Amino acid sequence: MLLRVRVTLPDRPGSLAQVTKVLGAAGADITQVTVLDRGAGTALDDLTIFCPETTSRQHLVKSLESVEDVAVEGVWPTREAPGTYPELEILKYITTAGDRALTTLVDSLPVLFSADWAATLGGDRVLYASWRAPQELDLPGEMPARPTALTLGEGLHVIHAPLPPLALALVLARSEGPAFHRIEVHRLTRILEIFLSLPATERSVARQLRK
Repeated sequence: MLLRVRVTLPDRPGSLAQVTKVLGAAGADITQVTVLDRGAGTALDDLTIFCPETTSRQHLVKSLESVEDVAVEGVWPTREAPGTYPELEILKYITTAGDRALTTLVDSLPVLFSADWAATLGGDRVLYASWRAPQELDLPGEMPARPTALTLGEGLHVIHAPLPPLALALVLARSEGPAFHRIEVHRLTRILEIFLSLPATERSVARQLRK
């Protein structure tokens, strides 16, 4: 199984090597490392690992936290293919998707961000949602001025993002793992900026509104 692991560790030589050694002993293989934050002597890293089904997440957490000064922020499933440039691939598909540009974006975002689902809303109406989205969405009534990370009831983590030119909002959500980090919010913001600049965007939204 492919997992995302978020860890806080000392920002000094050898710390990541210790984490790698512990994961290897647990039967896991690191396929990608993303540094989210560094400062005050610590680093916050997202590790993408391939782990046998026989290795439990609880065992991984216990093994990692046996390393001095290492704390596990979360372990959750991911479908993102490591070692690639997924944003570029998705944006390439969107530019050729024509009227399906919006649905292609919404279906792709959960994979890009190791999330559960995504949806676009026009007022109280769900315009389009990926396959794991709930039928009813309970979101704060006020639209944020910019993409914002929130944690809602029952621990659901979301990024709530306005799409001003389209008078729509986008929601990206995950129920497992930690809250969305500011780097993830920034990454989504840039993707949406590119999406909104594409000629096919307005046509794809108009097609969904006609349904």
